[in-house]
Amino acid sequence: MANTLFDKIWDAHIVQQVEDGPTQLYIDRLYCHEVTSPQAFEGMRSRGLKCFRPQNIYCMPDHNTPTHDQDKPIEDVVSRTQVDTLAKNAHDFGLAHFGMMDKRNGIIHVVGPERGLTLPGMTIVCGDSHTSTHGAMGAVAFGIGTSEVEMVLASQCILQARPKTMRITIDGKLKKGVTAKDVALYMMSKMTTSGATGYFVEYAGEAVKNLTMEGRLTLCNLSIEMGARGGMIAPDEVTFEYIKGRENAPKGEAWDKALAYWKTLKSEANAVFDKEVLYHAEDIEPMITYGTNPGMGMGISQAIPTTETMNEQAKISFHKSLNYMGFKEGEKLLGKQVDYVFLGACTNGRIEDFRAFASIVKGRKKADNITAWLVPGSWMVDAQIREEGLDKVLAEAGFEIRQPGCSACLAMNDDKIPAGKYAVSTSNRNFEGRQGQGARTMLASPLVAAAAAVTGVVTDPRELMD
Repeated sequence: MANTLFDKIWDAHIVQQVEDGPTQLYIDRLYCHEVTSPQAFEGMRSRGLKCFRPQNIYCMPDHNTPTHDQDKPIEDVVSRTQVDTLAKNAHDFGLAHFGMMDKRNGIIHVVGPERGLTLPGMTIVCGDSHTSTHGAMGAVAFGIGTSEVEMVLASQCILQARPKTMRITIDGKLKKGVTAKDVALYMMSKMTTSGATGYFVEYAGEAVKNLTMEGRLTLCNLSIEMGARGGMIAPDEVTFEYIKGRENAPKGEAWDKALAYWKTLKSEANAVFDKEVLYHAEDIEPMITYGTNPGMGMGISQAIPTTETMNEQAKISFHKSLNYMGFKEGEKLLGKQVDYVFLGACTNGRIEDFRAFASIVKGRKKADNITAWLVPGSWMVDAQIREEGLDKVLAEAGFEIRQPGCSACLAMNDDKIPAGKYAVSTSNRNFEGRQGQGARTMLASPLVAAAAAVTGVVTDPRELMD
């Protein structure tokens, strides 16, 4: 039987199959951050265990790290404790640790690919739902719980039920101003946040193949927001060029051998998926969310849907969401005042995202009513921004670049949106309170965020593009 890309990688990592039960799956790479790992390490200590393959485990803080004054002690006691605890655990168990101010530090899902730690054909886990990001490299990558983190620390294996497979094809070419973020928000608006539950998704089609590596990472990052177990894209020349020369990438003969294997990592022509979905690139415009889950999105020129065709339960949920956001059904968001703009997160904190943002703000000025947080996903991204002179473009427009971290994606550090304020955010979730108690989040691409940052209101970025 012809195999899918997922089948090939999963099957190559099966240690044993429990009869009428889960698969014991070997894990190539475990990433640990400070939030979901403390109890796992404590469990290891209480049982007197050592890590089975410490060389395959990488630790770095990102959720709690402040995006300013990282050379000073963290002021928040809880955040400081979590960051310090990760450092101690990494030291005690002999694990690689990229701490604050380490040039290799950043958001774990940005650092893995850019340092050549994430490679095609791997199985990758982390105690974080957006581990699906790494699937863009042609890997099987998914988030796990804290007890499972302990399982991998102890055995480099995990017990998992095999998910079903889905292929989502985006045919045609993306139009002006449409990014990978828009593709993901469009899919979620059609499939809802539960439309891919139980599936591992492979993205395919002309629009996907034409995405840069950064765009692919964004697309796979948001797979979890459709309920998917993970998302992945078959590695190709774009992938190989991105990896080549990175510090942890194979070199010399090892590169040639790895490349030969990576080129086999694609779904066979007659492979059968459990579900096939097709979308057309020409139907997608720049997107923005209006509600309190990532599936409540629409084209930026469109109006918020009405409840005419909804059942009573759906109407109640819909109105609750709109009441929280302060919006009404049937209204447009264009021209709505914005208070905060956030560029960053594991979704859109890469160099391409800063290039896109800078392309809009160049020659313009930040609107007076806007507070903008521009946060690189890593110190490597920060260095690229400065090497390319984007920092000067941004500074001339009235923006400043903060230090790397998860920042305003979630309210676990100092970067919180105040209650009642509106934020156009390039992050991945717009749940109630996600960016701060009472914060109102509109998810969008870096282009839409930049347009709001210079106009002070929700603006179609195509109006500002050359």
